[in-house]
Amino acid sequence: MKVNSKQARMALVLAVALTGTAAAYGQAAGTAPPPQPAPAAGDKPAAPQQGAPLTLESTPAPVNAEEDAAIKAFRESKPEDLTQKNQAAETFLQKYPQSRYCAEVYSWQVRYFLSKNEVDKMEAAGDKQLALTPNDAQTLVIVGSTLPRAMNASTPEPQKRLAKAEQYCQKALDVLPTMTKPEGMTDEQFLRAKNQTAAMAYSGLGLVAFRRGKFADAIPNFEQSVKIDPQPDPVNYYLLGICNEKTAHFEDAVTDFTKCSAIPGGVQATCQQSIDEAKKLGATQLSAPK
Repeated sequence: MKVNSKQARMALVLAVALTGTAAAYGQAAGTAPPPQPAPAAGDKPAAPQQGAPLTLESTPAPVNAEEDAAIKAFRESKPEDLTQKNQAAETFLQKYPQSRYCAEVYSWQVRYFLSKNEVDKMEAAGDKQLALTPNDAQTLVIVGSTLPRAMNASTPEPQKRLAKAEQYCQKALDVLPTMTKPEGMTDEQFLRAKNQTAAMAYSGLGLVAFRRGKFADAIPNFEQSVKIDPQPDPVNYYLLGICNEKTAHFEDAVTDFTKCSAIPGGVQATCQQSIDEAKKLGATQLSAPK
């Protein structure tokens, strides 16, 4: 199943919303988190918001003028030229592998590779970022919800991949209640952003159960996802319909496919066809001898 464009767009919306500074992100897919200013001379560096380094080896090297200039060049590179910006990201990471700004650059690459549908590279960048900022709910949910969606018959070690996705999505849900509202964001905006993040996490958990053939377990996760998502993903309605169909909840399946078919997108026609199929299965169930 290919990652759809809505998944990538939602990831970008969350990245902007949960940091509260869209200007620092740029205007294109794969934008990075807002820059963290270097502490003034003599000031004590501010504690990181999303998890301190876990080992001495991951302690950022001291900032110097050349490093500051390099991260400034990355941030200011044209957002419409994603290839050039990613080259700037790669150059920065190669030159400053221990920089305190690495998490920011990896975060940008997570969204960039998602937008390019390069899932393996997205996963690698996400794992590197999470080694530095293990409680970043945005990256946890992007990677966790994408891995099971992008699986196919040739995916290596599928059960290991599903276990990782499940772990990431569940951790994102655990982290969300601890998040603080960014300055300048209204309560309504913050709640919406958190709901979108949680919706992606529940979708990921539903997909994990779906891939394992545990359709009854998938249903409550997909239901929660479409319930709290301000703009539900039609794919979630489609998968929810299949799960209800597999568990002989045919009326619910018809409802799910109908909602899916009302949303323009790549699965709209499939959902329209699935309505009639679910109705026929339901009718067959009713006419079957008791």
